[in-house]
Amino acid sequence: MIKAGQIDKGMALLVKGQPFIVVDREFVNPGKGSAFVRVKMKSPTTGQVLRETIKTQESVEDIMVDDKDCQYLYNDGEMYHFMDTETFEQFEIPMKSFEDYQFLMKDGESYRVTMWESRPLNIVIPFKVVYEVAEAEDAVKGDTVNGASKIVVTETGLKVKVPIFIKQGEKILVNTETKEYLERVNN
Repeated sequence: MIKAGQIDKGMALLVKGQPFIVVDREFVNPGKGSAFVRVKMKSPTTGQVLRETIKTQESVEDIMVDDKDCQYLYNDGEMYHFMDTETFEQFEIPMKSFEDYQFLMKDGESYRVTMWESRPLNIVIPFKVVYEVAEAEDAVKGDTVNGASKIVVTETGLKVKVPIFIKQGEKILVNTETKEYLERVNN
């Protein structure tokens, strides 16, 4: 058990007997009354999203989880397929639990997977990832009416708004939380 004030983003909590991952957390200290925490949690098994407001002095049940380095193999449209890099054991995670990650993960790359009682709860993707631009329209000289940006498609299928000078085959750094272009990466 931990105090609600200690809840952090990415933490695993047990709510009504089900594991939930904290997706977002906001600490509020009003002028009158006691402080509280607004928490948004997502169930990795059902995809259910809970929003709770908890006073900071109240206790919540956290669960002991194990983080493992796992290699992302592929997705088959319904499941993400991973392999534990220590035991070489393969396992699946339902795509419906992490729909937003479909175009963020690269085949063959390693990611940290949070496990609880041999069940995968969360996939931790780095905050910034380098992607190769697979599809990009050529910029037209003088086409600066639209704020000088265009949409490109990366090797994973992620669509990103970039400056018009980005070309197919170039590498770009992307913020995985906002899916926004950060900078061009030189080879």
